[in-house]
Amino acid sequence: MSAHIPAQGDPAPLSPFTDAAAAPAAGDKSHTSSLENAVNIPDTPGPAGTPYSNPFSLPGTPVVRDSYVGGTPSTGASRALLSEDTRLPSDAPLVVPGAGLGAVDLSEKAVPAAGGPARRRRLYMRLGIGAVAIVVVVLAVILPVYFTVIKKRNGSGSASGGSSRPGSGGSSPNPESPTGAVTGGDGSTITLADGTTFTYKNVFGGFWVDDPTNPYNNSARAQSFTPALNEPWDYSKDQIRGVNLGGWLVLEPFIAPAPFEKYQNSTASPALPGGLVVDEWSLSVAMLNDTSEGGGIEQIENHYATFITEQDFAQIAGAGLNWIRLPIPYWAIETWPGEPFLAKTAWKYVLLAFKWARKYGLRIYLELHTVPGSQNGYNHSGRAGTINFLNGFMGIANAQRTMDYIRYIAEFISQHEYEDVVPMFGPINEPLLGIIGRDQLTRFYLQAHDMIRDITGIGKGAYIVIHDGFQSTGSWKDFLPGSDRIVLDTHPYVAFGGDFNHPLDYWPQVGCIAYNNNQSQTDFGITLSGEFSGAINNCGKWVQGVGGTPSAPNCDQWDNWENWTQDMKAGIKNFVMSQMDGMHLPGYFFWTWKVGNSSVTGKVEAPLWSYQLGLENGWIPADPREALGLCQSLGYAQNVPWDGQYQSWQTGGASAGQIAATAVASFSQYPPPEISNVSGEDPAQLPMFTATSAVPTLPTPTFSAATVTAGDGWADAADTSLAAAPVAGCVYPNAWGPPVGSTVAVCNGGATAAKRAAAPTPAPALATATA
Repeated sequence: MSAHIPAQGDPAPLSPFTDAAAAPAAGDKSHTSSLENAVNIPDTPGPAGTPYSNPFSLPGTPVVRDSYVGGTPSTGASRALLSEDTRLPSDAPLVVPGAGLGAVDLSEKAVPAAGGPARRRRLYMRLGIGAVAIVVVVLAVILPVYFTVIKKRNGSGSASGGSSRPGSGGSSPNPESPTGAVTGGDGSTITLADGTTFTYKNVFGGFWVDDPTNPYNNSARAQSFTPALNEPWDYSKDQIRGVNLGGWLVLEPFIAPAPFEKYQNSTASPALPGGLVVDEWSLSVAMLNDTSEGGGIEQIENHYATFITEQDFAQIAGAGLNWIRLPIPYWAIETWPGEPFLAKTAWKYVLLAFKWARKYGLRIYLELHTVPGSQNGYNHSGRAGTINFLNGFMGIANAQRTMDYIRYIAEFISQHEYEDVVPMFGPINEPLLGIIGRDQLTRFYLQAHDMIRDITGIGKGAYIVIHDGFQSTGSWKDFLPGSDRIVLDTHPYVAFGGDFNHPLDYWPQVGCIAYNNNQSQTDFGITLSGEFSGAINNCGKWVQGVGGTPSAPNCDQWDNWENWTQDMKAGIKNFVMSQMDGMHLPGYFFWTWKVGNSSVTGKVEAPLWSYQLGLENGWIPADPREALGLCQSLGYAQNVPWDGQYQSWQTGGASAGQIAATAVASFSQYPPPEISNVSGEDPAQLPMFTATSAVPTLPTPTFSAATVTAGDGWADAADTSLAAAPVAGCVYPNAWGPPVGSTVAVCNGGATAAKRAAAPTPAPALATATA
């Protein structure tokens, strides 16, 4: 999740929901200029100081994960919501927009009119009972045959939408399978690695597959209406219904509060200014210096092992969801001296995520959530504070390291064993374009695109996903035309827009209209919402960062989710579903699947952000397909229709990889000809690393019973380049933010004897921490 706060002094553009003649109220900080989540950050690189405030880091630097409301609808436009009575049963046929969904009666209980949707649903239920009986008989006959000949992959290009073939619904053993695969559907028993068992619950016809002899068996299906992993995904027809696994491998205080709560009384030191533990960097420092029983950096791995488990993946498929967005840290690969993070450990859990996703038929959008030096200064970039990626004296060097990590990940997931499981890869999460600059970021993206496609080949490998940089999606129109399968990711949030004083029935129009991506689908190509939430305010412990104070009223009421009324639950549910409907093609990822309990109160303290908690308590739909047609039924038709077609190069077809000559001419020079906050220095003379180090190839999993050969972690044998390393004899500035005025250009690309720098900032000393 993330956010944008406008630069101070930016004018507040007129809302798309209000009268064009109405002037913004004095002091109004809303900032949306279009229906495509626009914000007013300039495209040019920003000044040394940023417009963000954080009492626990350098003045003017961002810290909290925040984002922006895509629009500011007028209060007069609010409408009543669908009641619980209108919810579709999980097995009912769905009414899609434009298919004649009857209007909702906006009286107190919203009872559907006679002959409307309720009557049709009763008919569907009667038909469904008979259909179920037929399906049971068919399953008993068909399933052994189906698994006797496991379906082979039938192509990698665009194809028709999801199959309607039902999945397994019976017992887990399948002795008919020639590979010995164990399978099962709803009600089957799953045995975990430690010998414990649980019952698989999936009323959507999904089935899991566990094949010990072929651990790369891709025949599992999350739901009957979702293509199996070994079937192609059509982004123009198949709907991504996803969740993020935020807070798992990249810890965030509001998602996993307990580890941070333990160290809120740490002793102040140079490594822990004020004794504050506000991000994973400071948390790691505190843990490293905790020598008491139960202390140490190994606590991070205990979090990895317990926060998300195999059962979560099974529950995600059972909730009707079919994709996972998996944020990972660069320290899953390695750390460099002075970086306190737990190194080379998260990768083991990335491999488990691949394994569990394969077992339950879930696809993964893998994204690099953190980079050296920080790409946005938020706590979820690893370290809150200044931005040192393509910005500042170490901006080029940090970008070099980042490109290496992108390369290693791309090499791994481009192995054929992972192509079906990881169809999307985001090279960098939420770079703050307003500080870094559009030109600079575009040049980096072009380099990343070419490097990745050299590894995969054109039309092959994962789609490349880029974030909108907190700019309007419309500003990305015609980005690198002719490139090979680049997806635009936008993260719309109400919680960080600051305009919360509205009734519950106001919010669905935001989801239906402001968060619709259809215009970008036409202007850019595939555009998805990689993060959104149920939050209509900024309540919740540490949602505003450790020590932050919510500005919304009535937070005690919203934090105390056990006492929510049915009206409150219905209001949040309708807001969530309005977003699901407004963003239904190509799809969305809720932030986040799970929020951990506070160690202080023993309960979730940020309930509006937990899909799992909402599913259990009634403010998340039991079937995400319930959302289809909601916006039309409320009178919020899609503001811009999309014709359902992408250009061929946008999906890896004809002309893919043939980037327009004008774009190549404009953006091929790299490093960029200029970057911000370097006192006017030529970027070619800034500190750089040299490719002289061995490549840290990512390890592959081992399977004791496997009879198939796995890859070696490196897809392209022709890629023999070495890894970035410091120039011998050079003294580099602090990669995480050299003090202003203390650094000059040293250790540049050709330098071997550049020791002209002032004394470098030493690596932070490890402070003694007390719980």
